[in-house]
Amino acid sequence: MSDRLADWTRGAEAIVYQSCGACGKVQYFHRAFCAGCGAPDPTEKRASGVGRIYATSLVCRAATSETRAHVPYNIVLVDTAEGFRMMAHGDNDLAIGDEVTASYRPFAGRLVPYFEKMR
Repeated sequence: MSDRLADWTRGAEAIVYQSCGACGKVQYFHRAFCAGCGAPDPTEKRASGVGRIYATSLVCRAATSETRAHVPYNIVLVDTAEGFRMMAHGDNDLAIGDEVTASYRPFAGRLVPYFEKMR
């Protein structure tokens, strides 16, 4: 576990994904094997933080007391330049198809990826 690359889930300003050396598939959630072909130990890589909005959902009602201060907030699905899709936070005015880049912001006590329109 300690030899894994640090990413936002560990407090670092980075998005880490995996790439399979056997079949080339990329996957976002860390696994000990490739979800495409089952090969062991996919390689970890840092993502560029660049992508395109696939879907967006503006949250106007807090699910927990910790998120109440952030309402309204936008949850987005981003198709990354590296080829995986991830869920993250983003600007409230993002629309499907917008080109975006990641920064990192605090949300309910954690540092999370936050996507903004590319300028």
